Amino acid sequence: MSEQLPIGQMFTVGFLGTTVGPDHWIVEALTENRLGGILLFERNVDGTIQNIRSPQQVRELVHSLNRYAVEKPFVAVDQEGGKVCRLKAQAGFAPSPSAKELAESGVQGTATSAAVMAAEMAALGITLNFAPVVDLDLNPDNPIIGRYQRSFGCGPDIVAAHAQAFIAAHHHHGIGCCLKHFPGHGSAGSDSHLGFVDVTSCWQQQELDPYRCLFAAGYDDAVMTAHLVHHRLDPSGLPATLSPQIITGLLRQQLGFTGVVFSDDLQMQAISRRWGYAEAVQRAVLAGVDVLVVGNNLTPREDAVTAGIRAIEDMLADGRVDVQRIRQSLARIALFKKKIAGQHPWKVPAPPTICSSAM
Repeated sequence: MSEQLPIGQMFTVGFLGTTVGPDHWIVEALTENRLGGILLFERNVDGTIQNIRSPQQVRELVHSLNRYAVEKPFVAVDQEGGKVCRLKAQAGFAPSPSAKELAESGVQGTATSAAVMAAEMAALGITLNFAPVVDLDLNPDNPIIGRYQRSFGCGPDIVAAHAQAFIAAHHHHGIGCCLKHFPGHGSAGSDSHLGFVDVTSCWQQQELDPYRCLFAAGYDDAVMTAHLVHHRLDPSGLPATLSPQIITGLLRQQLGFTGVVFSDDLQMQAISRRWGYAEAVQRAVLAGVDVLVVGNNLTPREDAVTAGIRAIEDMLADGRVDVQRIRQSLARIALFKKKIAGQHPWKVPAPPTICSSAM
């Protein structure tokens, strides 16, 4: 089955190293398993360098990865600006204001800043930005959104307008984008990196509005899931990343999203404390996720790709997942890569009209 289906395309993983050679496990994943994506980090959680030292070093690293790859992978970073910024000015990269700072400068300021950011990423060989954040700034005490100034604002219209400008600038330079964190992390009071987060009592319907608005305007790149529990959206208590009701039912069927769905990092404790790696992969796929993200800067594992492929193959073998479901994910991934390669036109979202929960 794995010879017919390049299941490795359904994984985007991080690794330790500022250079790679033929004996590095990530190279084997690219050559033997047709790994679909690479995620670059500046540092590990312990503060040591993971992948990024300088612009020239990153260019050389990306060139090496692409040279070894059987099929060109996504090369992704979280380059939101502000505190969530893998390409830092201290290392010689262009300064990047936070979303909150950009919102204060107006939509044109976001467009200008995003153009600088995207041009730099394109020059480095980076092809996918896990940004913009479209979470609403609804809780100033939110430890991972509000306090980090990662949101463009508390209003869906403002957030969607800035996100559109951010995306358009990236598309102009051949960079894909990924909205996050679905179905909305802005109202949360805790951090899913550290454990279980339940937003049932605080989440608001308007947190879907930036997605609804951008989809209606034509956006179809990618969306990243959140590891949040919402008992009204899914009474089973599964986090969104593992929830068929939230990913397939809400995101795909109700909101009509047709692009690629990325999981948030499966090594975050909201997932890893409750589910083993193989089961998390399987549940995410069954929920409707297309690409499983493994950052490898929390708990590094060199078998993330092979173990993940095996977990999906096991489901195919025993009938828990239909082969057509996997082919759908692979087709969405392939189309996204064609857009990045300039082989298929982007759907650049038009400036969004007024967002409303009644839409």
